[in-house]
Amino acid sequence: MEDHDAGAGAPEVGVSRGSPTPSGQASPSTGRYGRQVQPWSGNGQAGDTSHDHKGQNGPHQNGKPKKRRKRRRGRKVFARDETRPLAAGASVPAANEAPAARPPQPAAYAPPPSAPPRPGQGARTPPPLQELPVFAALDLGTNNCRLLVAVPTRHGQFRVIDAFSRIVRLGEGLTANGRLGDAAMDRAVEALKICGDKLRNRKVRKARLIATEACRTAANGVEFLERVEREAGLKLEIIDRQTEARLAVSGCGSLVERDTQGVVLFDIGGGSSEIALIDLTGQRSPRLANHIVSWTSLPVGVVSLAERFGGRTVTREIFGAMVEDVAMRLRAFDGRDRLSHLLASPKFHLLGTSGTVTTLAGVHLDLERYDRRRVDGLWMDRDSVDRMVEKLVGWDFQQRVANPCIGADRADLVLAGCAILEAIRAVWPSERLRVADRGLREGILSELMADDGVWRRGRQ
Repeated sequence: MEDHDAGAGAPEVGVSRGSPTPSGQASPSTGRYGRQVQPWSGNGQAGDTSHDHKGQNGPHQNGKPKKRRKRRRGRKVFARDETRPLAAGASVPAANEAPAARPPQPAAYAPPPSAPPRPGQGARTPPPLQELPVFAALDLGTNNCRLLVAVPTRHGQFRVIDAFSRIVRLGEGLTANGRLGDAAMDRAVEALKICGDKLRNRKVRKARLIATEACRTAANGVEFLERVEREAGLKLEIIDRQTEARLAVSGCGSLVERDTQGVVLFDIGGGSSEIALIDLTGQRSPRLANHIVSWTSLPVGVVSLAERFGGRTVTREIFGAMVEDVAMRLRAFDGRDRLSHLLASPKFHLLGTSGTVTTLAGVHLDLERYDRRRVDGLWMDRDSVDRMVEKLVGWDFQQRVANPCIGADRADLVLAGCAILEAIRAVWPSERLRVADRGLREGILSELMADDGVWRRGRQ
């Protein structure tokens, strides 16, 4: 099962970029616990890449003076994966595999083109891509396994150079059993093996590999992560809900405009939903997370809610019951009124980062195929959101499956997500909702790069 969010600006649905291994294939294993690899925990112990730059003119030939060739400056150089030596335990690509093509870069992260130099001034030459420090973020959630690898560009921005995303449904059955199921763990481990190979194939300066609600609440969550370390060679940390909320906010900072006064940011996940209230009426800090005045994490997400109420056949009565279940949890949130003085302001809005809101946006745009570049940053007014929710509630399961922005992997989850969204909109009514196809991974990358000082040192 592949996720339509295959990373920032993914060229195709479910494509794992920059890897010689197709996204639908797992690395070979010698049994459930037979694959022994050296654990990778973000220390950057991976191979480097070197390039020989040619193009020096030779001596004069046939007595003719050689032509002077202008040097092309500012040319971007992209490293080729097949030249990187692999760390111990990593898979070796086959000799006949072609190098991965350079993926299209999303406008959200790529720096804008520089203005042409003035007469008499030399053009500024950015460092080649392979000379930039590499950072990585992995998020193993209740529903998805996602990886981003990026290099810093202009201040506060970065460029994604590799990504992987797959729907693994790690939390399947967790609500009923309190434990991660064997089939769910197998799916997650196979996806994490691909992520591990990708990380070991690069010289990563810093990385953060996190696990969220499913591993937090499962009785065998820690045991599962020990298996991940043995078989995939990755050491994941289970983060708490407050950290998860903060990272979601950090990942969306560039989507909050300068004149905004208040934002309710929500991240509807598979097993939990994080909500942060952000007050920007004072002096604004470079880090959006510094302006959180209240937050909560609801122990309910699209997977857990759909398992309790049903996701395939959802009548209006069932949908209403799901909304009320979430609304009851929100009524217990003591800090929900911290932005009440801003709710009527035109400079207040909602900001949603999850598969639910990106799916609604894709349906709203009537996309024939999900396109992150059109969805990320999209504004939807109140009436548009109302129409999209009403449309999805009116569709049966097969109609949801047939929509290219929903598909079979999300058809039984999307209405549970809509129910959580409707409960949030009832507490914080807003005329505008901004859609973010970004979140935890982008927040991790932003914090790693800021803490490392890559932008302060002016490397770009």
